[in-house]
Amino acid sequence: MQIRLDDQLATETLAALIADRCAPGDCLALSGGLGAGKSTFARAFLRHLAQDPQMEVPSPSFALVQPYETPKGAVHHYDLWRLDGPDALYELAWDEACEGIMLVEWPERAEDLLPEGALHLTFASGGSEDSRLVDLTGWPEERLAGLNP
Repeated sequence: MQIRLDDQLATETLAALIADRCAPGDCLALSGGLGAGKSTFARAFLRHLAQDPQMEVPSPSFALVQPYETPKGAVHHYDLWRLDGPDALYELAWDEACEGIMLVEWPERAEDLLPEGALHLTFASGGSEDSRLVDLTGWPEERLAGLNP
């Protein structure tokens, strides 16, 4: 499924809609180049899950992982850009995180350790400065129904 996001609000709305469908054991794999919208989506997703629109959501670029507690349980936000290799994930509470909800930026760096059944969101420029196209794969169509913000 491909969705056009006309602006940041549309990205935030999509993040909230997906957050409402998530449960422990779910993984969201966020792909796309620098500035494609991954971090905007991740912040909106976490703020919605935490029910706190002002929550500070720092980029996990240097720590590689930021854990959060939400009403739906533990959420781990990974940024694997600087990961030395998939074996390093075990030092970052990867197994524990797989039991909660995971947001994984640069998921290709996890190689075959990415949980099966992950929702893959691939962000690309939508032709204007603020618009994006996002491809969603990995979840059944019925779980994706109604996601177009």
